[in-house]
Amino acid sequence: MKVLLVNPPRFNKLSVIREERCEILEKNSVLPPYSLLQVASLLRKRGHEVSLIDANGENINYPALEKMVSGMSYGAVIFRFISATFDWDMQTATISKKYSDAPTIGICWTLGSSAKTVLNEAKNLDIYLRNEYEVVAPELIDRLSAGDKLSDVAGIAYRHEGEIKVNRDASPIQNYDDIPLPAYDLLKSFNPYYADTKHGQPFTIMYTSKGCPNSCIYCTMANTKWKARSAESVIEELRHLKQNYNIKTIMFFDEAFTINRKRVEKITQAIIDERLDIKWYCNSRVDRIDRDLLKKMKQAGCKAVCMGIESGSQKVIAGADKRISVEKSAEAIKMVKDAGIKVYCSFIFGLPGENRDTINETIEFIKRTLPTGGEFNIATPYPGTKLYEIAMEKGWITGQYDFRRMNQNKSIMRTEELTTEEIDRARKQAHYALFLNPRWWAQNIGYVIKNPEDFNLASKYAIGALKIALAH
Repeated sequence: MKVLLVNPPRFNKLSVIREERCEILEKNSVLPPYSLLQVASLLRKRGHEVSLIDANGENINYPALEKMVSGMSYGAVIFRFISATFDWDMQTATISKKYSDAPTIGICWTLGSSAKTVLNEAKNLDIYLRNEYEVVAPELIDRLSAGDKLSDVAGIAYRHEGEIKVNRDASPIQNYDDIPLPAYDLLKSFNPYYADTKHGQPFTIMYTSKGCPNSCIYCTMANTKWKARSAESVIEELRHLKQNYNIKTIMFFDEAFTINRKRVEKITQAIIDERLDIKWYCNSRVDRIDRDLLKKMKQAGCKAVCMGIESGSQKVIAGADKRISVEKSAEAIKMVKDAGIKVYCSFIFGLPGENRDTINETIEFIKRTLPTGGEFNIATPYPGTKLYEIAMEKGWITGQYDFRRMNQNKSIMRTEELTTEEIDRARKQAHYALFLNPRWWAQNIGYVIKNPEDFNLASKYAIGALKIALAH
């Protein structure tokens, strides 16, 4: 079967990240559609013919996309969508329906528990692929190609005789090494893609593992089976990227790259031994790093570690089931900086138990630890999370619940003691505390003096941070 894969256009000139662990609007980065490239390689392995339009990456608007689609022939179209740009993304299905009776298939991780609502709200979407695409997409396309019924295809919701059917959940992939290398050849080039700055291109993201065994109440990936590729599989892809595309910078897009220490040691040692000369970034929990591991990561080209701190209040951390201590977080930030690696930390305001005192604790934590960079988010009750259950039970969500309002930049959920307006103000306080802090500026200037190759990135980040702080 001929299958068309589409990454929909940008939204209001903003790039959109449409990947499992990160389904958000993003003004500072443009990422390649890695998951669609994996889908392409899996479908090719089954004998299907695949084409790709990365409208987001190539900055193709809807009129141009429609012109392209109108002249194409395909048996199914698969596209990604997210909650914040739901109606915008669904124009992809609407356009396809104007020129083809091919089934329209949408992929979105965040709304997987709201399948009926999704299909009720999107009249031109035929099938919602709501579980892991690695397992579901190949089976679904095989069935459609053969003209078979869909009633026993796990992990989908679909329309049948005027009704919406939601099939059983699909089991996670058993061996992540079974996935072929992503179909990078479908990208016209790597020129559109970057993170924060175009210095360091060619750039891409890459999954070395999926899922997260932890149980944080706010996370859509909580309590999902952790599935890791072997070090050999990871190095094979790194080698492929370096030899064929001269990739210079990679963002490992795993929830927590460092979950298995031995695997990280093998990957980093192989990068060193093969002299791949790739700069990379990763995500980690604060309790999954140590000084020796960070030293090896630095030697292998690690430029930054991103960690979810969430709060400087132990009370809030405990209520979020984060299972770390505030002091462990502070220690981890210092360790990363001592290793000569940048540390980016994310914080969440408005979690259960949040009040003025806990906000002040977080602000003081930020001032005390001074991470290289910070991302300050608002607690968002995504459907399927424990936080959503708590918010609905306690009646904390303001106004009518609508998944389109799921935006980590503006509060839609109060707490026992705080209004949504007070939570939004706390986020502004955090921007002031870090980005207008003279000690933070002195620290980062010192880093650039020691690492002059990072001047372009540091300059852009600093200017952006200053603009954000002043805007708030």
